[in-house]
Amino acid sequence: MAGRIPQAFLDDLLDRVDIVEVIDRRVKLKKSGKNYSACCPFHEERTPSFSVNPDKQFYYCFGCGAGGNALTFLMEYENLEFPQAVENLASNAGMTIPREPSSSGHNAAQQEASTKPLYALMERVSSFYQQQLRNHPQAHGAINYLKARGLSGEIAKQFSLGFAPPGWDSLHSGLGGGNELRELLIKTGMLVKNENGKVYDRFRDRVVFPIHDRRGRVIAFGGRVLGDDKPKYLNSPETEIFHKGRELYGLYHARQNMRKLDRILVVEGYMDVIALAQHGIAYATATLGTATSNTHLERVYRLCPEVIFCFDGDEAGRKAAARALEAALPCMEDGRQAKFLFLPEGQDPDDVVRSGGQDHFEALLSQAVPLETFLFDVVAQGLDLASLDGRARMSKLALPYIRQLPEGVYRQLMFQALAQRTGLELSSLMLLEAPSLTERLPASTSAPDYEPPTDYDGPPEPDHAQQEPPQPAHFTHQAPVKGYSNLAQAAIALVLHQPDIAQLISTDVEDGIDGVGDGQLLRELLQLLHRRPESSTAMLLGHWYGTDEGKLLSRLAGQERLIPATAIEQQFLDTMAALSHLPHRSKLAAQVDKLKLTNYTEMTESEKQRLKDLLQEKMQRDALRNKPKR
Repeated sequence: MAGRIPQAFLDDLLDRVDIVEVIDRRVKLKKSGKNYSACCPFHEERTPSFSVNPDKQFYYCFGCGAGGNALTFLMEYENLEFPQAVENLASNAGMTIPREPSSSGHNAAQQEASTKPLYALMERVSSFYQQQLRNHPQAHGAINYLKARGLSGEIAKQFSLGFAPPGWDSLHSGLGGGNELRELLIKTGMLVKNENGKVYDRFRDRVVFPIHDRRGRVIAFGGRVLGDDKPKYLNSPETEIFHKGRELYGLYHARQNMRKLDRILVVEGYMDVIALAQHGIAYATATLGTATSNTHLERVYRLCPEVIFCFDGDEAGRKAAARALEAALPCMEDGRQAKFLFLPEGQDPDDVVRSGGQDHFEALLSQAVPLETFLFDVVAQGLDLASLDGRARMSKLALPYIRQLPEGVYRQLMFQALAQRTGLELSSLMLLEAPSLTERLPASTSAPDYEPPTDYDGPPEPDHAQQEPPQPAHFTHQAPVKGYSNLAQAAIALVLHQPDIAQLISTDVEDGIDGVGDGQLLRELLQLLHRRPESSTAMLLGHWYGTDEGKLLSRLAGQERLIPATAIEQQFLDTMAALSHLPHRSKLAAQVDKLKLTNYTEMTESEKQRLKDLLQEKMQRDALRNKPKR
């Protein structure tokens, strides 16, 4: 049914369902203090770091950072789209999903109406090509090619392989003809219209490989030539329903073949994926004529914790591996793995698995090189690590790569590994790594007494829910509390912990915090709670699901151990008061610094008096800010 699902219904749905029941039906939970815990279903681990909070109705993993509400859990665990996850929860809760007309809903409905015929047509095209493989009088070349590559009829059927006949108008005429059909086929990229207005089949005398999206819909095709035409492999162009930078060939089949994916193998070609699947390795995928991207990897890492890149051992394979390495670095959150397997030069996965079988190929996979080893091998190539100069150059080359890693334990271990390989002190490397203060903090938050941001200090102890966290000093008397990069994050965490405290702050105070750290997100959060004061933590997480802000909110919600057990309201008011002073303090400090840069002897009398007044004002504000609370 077209139309937008009302936000009020989503909030009501989340309020009715119990996240503990939703998750426990899929992952066995164990009571741990006031929360429930389990080994995380989203990454491999031996010690439980996955926590479910029944009071606030959210989950968080201290290992991999996964977090959210009951809806997001279903989407991630069951690989469901948002509407399907809502339907699942609503059905179990006995609720009927309403729809509301809106401009955004109208646009979504319009988009669905425009793409629905394209998906339907691509299914027809796929069926047509499959029929041609079975029945066309000239299909023997395609059949002989597939047999020569060792493919069975069963695997060809599983991947819906087909044959695009020779000729310029086989597809259009074969589907019935007509102007409307011709225009749709041009829109999907199946027909080409040249500059002279001539229209002809894109794929001719080729074995064709349908490309499916994650819902199993045919969105494009790849074709392998049977004659001498060029190029050898041809892909559909980008269309309204096909974006090759987002899709991986074979990913849909891998998810269909294996209920739970432990790892994904990324290879270079369609035939590699299909041959591996035929030999029992049903978790291979391939990019579609592009290098592996962050988008590809984020999609894969939502499904499994490990990616293995498989390349030829020649120079081209090494270059492709280097590009994959650069794409992987920003995705390497704690709990994720990336490895690299290089096959003997001149051999591809298809050759290796056909000659050696599944056991032989998986034995090779077990020897894949971890990302850290490959990275250090790449940067050390051609360097004499026995010399001081060689080790110094290696550290200089490696640091830009390591800086791309997300904050966390893995990043820290990479610095330690580099220190061991170069013989440099870890502290020295960290000094080289640390950006300047102006890079580390926005100008509006670079107050003189700020300390560098710190990351959270690892999972809590198993019985952390029964322990009262230490009471921190007032936020206004110190740098950001450990676990938060700035005061705005500390305030956000308090709001997530107890949403009703948002009512303590007026909109006038909110207006002054936009440019402070994560102040814009804090302001939007407070505004939402003023509009919908009944919102729970789970509802708030749902509002920002799928965004960078949503990831931050999940992490901050999971750090409830940093929240003091008492005086929540006063802590929040103190934090907001400190935030309201930061823009003025920063502006004041900038004015002082500007005047200090001027030679005092060259100052005019008015400039000297202005500097004196500013310094006095700054001292008064600092003294007031540091005055002990009663």
